[in-house]
Order: sequence, then structure tokens, then C-alpha cells
Amino acid sequence: MKRILTNANMAKRILTCMVAMILAAGNMTAGEVKIDKENCTIIKDGKTYKLYGKVKIVDSFEDIKVKIVDCFEDVDIKIVDAFEDSCCKVRIVDSFEDVKVKIVDSFEDVKVKIVEHFEGVKK
Repeated sequence: MKRILTNANMAKRILTCMVAMILAAGNMTAGEVKIDKENCTIIKDGKTYKLYGKVKIVDSFEDIKVKIVDCFEDVDIKIVDAFEDSCCKVRIVDSFEDVKVKIVDSFEDVKVKIVEHFEGVKK
């Protein structure tokens, strides 16, 4: 009788561990993205990318996926021709980029609104 209870307890412990692992895996999403407003950076998969500087738009092998929106944006970006050295000012380049961006319609890492004035991180 004691052995049956031990096996039942063991089964409960294994089941509890399996449920905990499933819940933990659900909380850790692949490609989790965080925006650091203070440093004007975006963190994706443990890598940090600046939200300013030189950006190359690509079709594949991107660092960040961006959705261009008109409202409910995460970041307001100003596209400039020079002096892209402050938060949310971006220059589009073909080479020597700081970050590679793919423009998408869904499953984005960040939502961006293109502005002329008052650029910055909204989150």
C-alpha cells in the first residue's frame, strides 16, 4: 500500500514539474522585444539596437521588424539626411548601417510612426 502512494506522489510531482515547465515556456516568447526609453534602444533576443543612426531597409536577415502606423505607435521616428546622432533620428542608407530593418504588415517587433517634429519613444 505504501508503494502505491509513493508512485502516486511521484506521478503528481512529475505532473507538477511538467505544468511548471510549460507555463515557464509560455512566458518566454521567442523574439521578445523591450524598448529602453532612457537609452533610446530596443532589445531583441538579448541584443541591443539603437533607435537612431543609420538604417538599412532589407527583405531578409533583418535585425528588427517594423510596422509603419499612423496611430498607437511605440516610437515616433524622424528621417533625416544628416546628424542622425540623437534619439529617434534615422538616416536611410544602403551600406554601413547600424541596424537592418524589415518593413512588415504584421508580427512586428515595434510600431513606428514617421514624423517631422517631436520624435521620441512613446512607451
